[in-house]
Amino acid sequence: MLPSRRGRPARVTAFAALLLVTAAAGALAGCGDTGGLRDAGATAAARSPARLWPGLPPASSPAYDIGEVEHARVEGVAVPGGDIRGADPVAAVRAEIAAHPDDYAGTGARYHETSARMADCGTEDTENTEDTGDAGDTEDTARDGCPVLRPYYRDLTGDGRPEMALGFRLLPGRLTAVRVYTVEKDRLVRVMSYDDAVSAVELAGRAVVVRSPSEVAGYEYRLQWTWDADQRAMLLTSDEMLRADDGGDGDDGGHTGRPSPSASPSPSPSSPSSASSPSPSGDAP
Repeated sequence: MLPSRRGRPARVTAFAALLLVTAAAGALAGCGDTGGLRDAGATAAARSPARLWPGLPPASSPAYDIGEVEHARVEGVAVPGGDIRGADPVAAVRAEIAAHPDDYAGTGARYHETSARMADCGTEDTENTEDTGDAGDTEDTARDGCPVLRPYYRDLTGDGRPEMALGFRLLPGRLTAVRVYTVEKDRLVRVMSYDDAVSAVELAGRAVVVRSPSEVAGYEYRLQWTWDADQRAMLLTSDEMLRADDGGDGDDGGHTGRPSPSASPSPSPSSPSSASSPSPSGDAP
């Protein structure tokens, strides 16, 4: 941050000056402090942003692919009547696992335990209720061992129909996959994909907010995705590093630093990320 200059003292109007005189007279008369105007001192002058290295050639393309746009049809998952609440969230996760065998298949895959535990998930394991706000005491998973978290439903695109926000654990590590699905022509489409060490996820209005621990004690990352009609996807519109509400312990827990374009997160040498709310406060499943 640029240092601020000390500005000129604020001007005193004739009326204010009269009040000051009256207050002073009252004090001299033994009436004590009348609460008159007081000089607050000098104020800092406003300064416009200073551009550094104006001769530096502007970049024409990004240095790293951080997966700004996610718009992918999910094959093999039915959407009865075009209502996303009829789509099976477990089937959506299984379809993603099948599409990324290098990440899930075999004991050498980084998320092989997620694939193995999918056997603990049935086709109707996650509850599916209306948009009622707080989920209350409902379990995050319907069956022990199943890595798929219960879905939440909220209109995130503004078309009057709900989208499905879904999460599942990336095991054996401590990462969580956060996904958002919509429906296009009775087809399930994934419009947001993010993997990280997640502290909390929130649906705030028509935005998805993810909070993740930071390597810096007392701070956390907060990221926000917002629907963009032109890209037909949830775009990362806010990426911040803020003080944690609970003080934080500085354990990064495997934070990847940036959203990944697919189910295969890879640390990117880019700037840190950031999100909000201690528990999913969106729409109950």
